Amino acid sequence: MPAMSSVLANKSTRVILIAVVAIALVVAPLILPAFTNQTLVRIGVYAVAVLGLNIVMGYTGQVNLGQIFFVGLGAYVTAYGVNHDWNIILVFVAACVVPGLVGLLVALAAARLGGLAIAMVTIALPIVGVPLAKRLDEFTGGSQGTSARFTDAPDWSGLYNDQWQFYIVLLVTAAAFLLGRSLVRGKYGRAFGVVRENEAVAASMGISPYRTKVLAFTVASIFGGASGFLYLAAVQYTSPETLSFGHSISLVAAMVIGGAGSIAGALIGGAYYVFVPQLTNAIDPNLTTISQGAILLVVLFLLPQGLVSLPRVVRRLFRRRTSRSSLPGNPPQNSPVHQPATDAAREGLEKTERQDRS
Repeated sequence: MPAMSSVLANKSTRVILIAVVAIALVVAPLILPAFTNQTLVRIGVYAVAVLGLNIVMGYTGQVNLGQIFFVGLGAYVTAYGVNHDWNIILVFVAACVVPGLVGLLVALAAARLGGLAIAMVTIALPIVGVPLAKRLDEFTGGSQGTSARFTDAPDWSGLYNDQWQFYIVLLVTAAAFLLGRSLVRGKYGRAFGVVRENEAVAASMGISPYRTKVLAFTVASIFGGASGFLYLAAVQYTSPETLSFGHSISLVAAMVIGGAGSIAGALIGGAYYVFVPQLTNAIDPNLTTISQGAILLVVLFLLPQGLVSLPRVVRRLFRRRTSRSSLPGNPPQNSPVHQPATDAAREGLEKTERQDRS
């Protein structure tokens, strides 16, 4: 009975905490300044991209250095649909489906590979994507890029544009994280973990490593497309620079620093992707790359499992310190056992002198 009551109390606490966070997120854009709303929107945009990357790299153990390609592809599909007056729901579906189909085709060819081979295939995606976007100017706007406005607040809402964009990004991001959490905690998530640990064991258990890798890569591509939709909703402009390979490496760094194999780590990674470049630019724009590399090394040295593991590490250290102080062989520091040897010798000498005098 005490265990049951403890479980129920923990569940009630979790529900209350989720409700408080949900209410805060709904109310926040109404009271926060526009700049803060826009910053939170960008965090949501990149958190979805990092979430997809986390599924394929953190949970399944595949190398994917081309996630930004699917983000850019989703943004271009969104811009094309908006500029051709498609229904916005259809635009969102296309922004997810087209990158998902491209990701499926890439995965069917690359999932049989491993190590450096699959890394080279995914590296090629943004490298090829940038000149391709420049050449297909009829669809992409060429080197100048293309813009699309579809997230201006409607009159009936009574909201400002930044508030309306916040709610759009919040809705899609929350749905993406709920779907991602359901995926990795179900049978597919267990299959991802087995394939990541040992493909031979996975095959002996009836799990196809090839199909599992293809599924993970396709899901990551769909999340990348959704992130591209949100990117255009927030920025309302995209160009070949969106597909830059440097952005893809930054996404990988954000995933690792946030915490590989963690849903919450993806959200932390999105915040890292937005805040750290701003911080390093404010310190010294000429040393931005070096500063970000130093931050990455420090975090990985102190927290190999990412920032998401910080509360767990703190609890472990506190528990270890408490257990050491409570051991019977470790008396308090003010006990006679811990007095300096010189004090003990001095007391012995004084006692001998008193005996000699008597």
